Amino acid sequence: MKLLRDAGATVATAESLTGGLVGAAFTDIAGVSAVYRGGVIVYATDLKSTLAAVPADQLTADGPVHANTAVAMAKGVRERLGATYGLATTGVAGPDPQDGIQAGTVYVAVAGPAEVKVQRLSLAGDRLAVRRGSVEAVLSLAVELLEEEPEPSAR
Repeated sequence: MKLLRDAGATVATAESLTGGLVGAAFTDIAGVSAVYRGGVIVYATDLKSTLAAVPADQLTADGPVHANTAVAMAKGVRERLGATYGLATTGVAGPDPQDGIQAGTVYVAVAGPAEVKVQRLSLAGDRLAVRRGSVEAVLSLAVELLEEEPEPSAR
């Protein structure tokens, strides 16, 4: 939160498999209302398009669990919620594969004013472990991007 506050920046979240855990991690912090704009939970595939602005044709071509989908979610929530940074999570928490994608396959993305970062994860463990690992990964990726970017130009 300090990095965001010091930069005069805000953040918004678009979550699929984490179902609000990223937003909860932010809202557990006192005073976060100064930087956290809000979030959307887009668990159903169609909501990735309608709420997180993933282009429908891209979603059809790539599917809900893909690097491009995570990037589009991060960019979309950033734009739709008027935040400096958008964070996104999408993947398969398990225990079973989904559409041929193994449980533990996750993509996290962070979109900022100047750069977008995406990371593919292969997480082990049960649903809770995969979901928690996804939260940790997207928050770490956000810190990495915040530390690299110059003073945000878009708020």
